[in-house]
Amino acid sequence: MPFTIFHLGPALCFGLPLRKHIHAPTFILANIIIDFEPLLVLVFGLRYPLHGYLHTFLMAAFLGLFMGYIMFLLRKPLHRIFRLFLLEEKPINTLKPFLVASVSGVIFHVLLDSPLYGDIKPFYPMMVNPLYNPELTSTIYSFCFWTGILGTAFYLYIIYQRITRKLANYKS
Repeated sequence: MPFTIFHLGPALCFGLPLRKHIHAPTFILANIIIDFEPLLVLVFGLRYPLHGYLHTFLMAAFLGLFMGYIMFLLRKPLHRIFRLFLLEEKPINTLKPFLVASVSGVIFHVLLDSPLYGDIKPFYPMMVNPLYNPELTSTIYSFCFWTGILGTAFYLYIIYQRITRKLANYKS
């Protein structure tokens, strides 16, 4: 998907409601981080496939494990930022929610991109893309658009809840 903006919709739509079970900021970041691969290819004119190894389930899973562990290590210094943006309420001190969030986020990214691009080899080292189906392009983009609307609405609801809670506490 062209540079991530569409991946943000499903990330918000599924990550925010599940934030009590997975680390939502990690899930959101995992859904978009893979698109740094094509960005680097385009910016630096690399002789490398636009959708290379990170757009495979195998490498995405490794990236997800690595990223989940890094986010776990950074949880304390980043907690204030995540809390400021209402992405988490209290710190999570176990590794599992970070790993689940990151691995599922990168896999979700590959699943959404695989039907759209013939150059993706999701089951590498198998060199074909059995998921490639360009007829699904408008369906996938619509899915991402509408999940973006739902995710944004849910985020606004979280903000609304916080404001009403603060006002209720202020009146007390």
